Amino acid sequence: MAEDKQKLYDAKQKAQAEEAQAKKRSQEDERSEVLVRIMGFDIPGSRNLITGLTYIKGVSWTISNAACITLQMQKSKKISELSKADIQKLEDFLNKLPLPDFVKNRRADPETGETKHFYGTTLDMKKEFDIKKMKEMKSYKGFRHMSKLPVRGQRTRSHFRTKSQASGMKKAKKA
Repeated sequence: MAEDKQKLYDAKQKAQAEEAQAKKRSQEDERSEVLVRIMGFDIPGSRNLITGLTYIKGVSWTISNAACITLQMQKSKKISELSKADIQKLEDFLNKLPLPDFVKNRRADPETGETKHFYGTTLDMKKEFDIKKMKEMKSYKGFRHMSKLPVRGQRTRSHFRTKSQASGMKKAKKA
């Protein structure tokens, strides 16, 4: 009877060890997932094409869908299955972006008057400069940005409170 218990215990230990090894292997597989670089952004290879393109800052679902339709690529195709020629086609499409102006993210640029579409850090810099310019001009939106209040007309009574305001606790006075 003691031998049977020992055998059961050993079998249980062995199963737990195998399970732990399998879990470790699956974690390693997740870490070693294929990353595909498109326009300077790393996109997980396990994503579908339409979803993966949205990992690029400045590419919305609309632009991603338009790219798939225009280039006649399957939306359900995995990013890791793309050939170098397909990736080059995608990058060329995104750089030229032959879509209507209302889809683009920089309509009637204040400096040049042109409609363009920006990606990544260029988009961040343009946005930052615009906010800085509003603050310098002391426009209404600039004042709202300076005060860290909502800019687009949202209510402030119940939202947009900082942590110290939201807690409602006052600091104890030192006596």
